[in-house]
Amino acid sequence: MALADRVLVYGDCAVIPDPTSAQLADIAISSAATAARFGIEPRVAMLSYSTGESGSGADVEKVRAATALVRERAPGLPVEGPIQYDAAADAAVAAAKLPESQVAGRATVFVFPDLNTGNNTYKAVQRSAGAVAIGPVLQGLNKPINDLSRGALVDDIVNTVTITAIQAQGATP
Repeated sequence: MALADRVLVYGDCAVIPDPTSAQLADIAISSAATAARFGIEPRVAMLSYSTGESGSGADVEKVRAATALVRERAPGLPVEGPIQYDAAADAAVAAAKLPESQVAGRATVFVFPDLNTGNNTYKAVQRSAGAVAIGPVLQGLNKPINDLSRGALVDDIVNTVTITAIQAQGATP
């Protein structure tokens, strides 16, 4: 998601409708690697309707478990979760909700808890902030392969071809 002042990575907005905690952890780690590949310092926000310990429920617990898995699998990766989008993106909100966090208010990788949330959020940000949505960028495959929607414009096609070419430069035969 290319905004006027920064580029963010959103995952998963296109493939897995209701990921498990393990799948969310995989999405987070893969998305962080994609961010790094494109020169974006990965700081991962595991999104939820709750920030920190403020809420509970099955959806929050799924994100909490996924965050623990990310910390276990990628101990050097800055990750926060569960965290609401506003606390992940806005420094003032972050200062009030999670003042000690390395990620809150500075997230660059946003991992959505499900496809519904991710797809709707990326479209809302794209339309309301005038952001350029590039992708989806498919991850975890042996070769770079990406997708375009039926309504793709020429700019969408060019952006996706460019991303795929950059991915191919780092691919091993």
